[in-house]
Amino acid sequence: MSQSAPTREVARRVFATEFNDATFTFKESDDERAPVYSLLPTGERANRVFIVGTLTETEDVGEDSEYWRGRVVDPTGTFFVYAGQYQPEAASALRDLDTPSYVAIVGKPRTYETEDGSVNVSVRPESITEVTADVRDRWVVETAERTLERVEAFEDEGNEYARRAEEEYDLPLARYTEGAIEALESLDEEESVEQPA
Repeated sequence: MSQSAPTREVARRVFATEFNDATFTFKESDDERAPVYSLLPTGERANRVFIVGTLTETEDVGEDSEYWRGRVVDPTGTFFVYAGQYQPEAASALRDLDTPSYVAIVGKPRTYETEDGSVNVSVRPESITEVTADVRDRWVVETAERTLERVEAFEDEGNEYARRAEEEYDLPLARYTEGAIEALESLDEEESVEQPA
């Protein structure tokens, strides 16, 4: 087998509600370099995610060195993004960006078990880019489409990640269908506010 460079995983579009529910992670092999996947409750694995939303808050929560936390809000909820010395570009973006502003983020899902046993899910960003409202709106539409496609494919018997999600999560899929529809409706509401009658 030739040592080819590992291909970068496709970044999944996912809304905050579903992302924050994706508390189960796994690897497909025992190789220590094997990618870690987050299991999305709609039956898809995600090693990388692509999110767009409003950066509402940034804070340096590091003790010895800079470690930036950002809150990014989409129509369904909030993502938490953390970047430190190993993500210098993302960290400086969090340091320099004004809030509120629209941002597009590609990053890896990270899970962290708290002392009380609950699991927090966050994004470790590879890149953070300021974007326009149009880009944000397009992301909402496309993410809603992807979410509804995953829900539709969930019942397919051969969908191994859906079967796994059934085992790992006790979550109604309707939650994500409704979230996607509400996210689309929120765009219509914004447009009607912007267009004076």
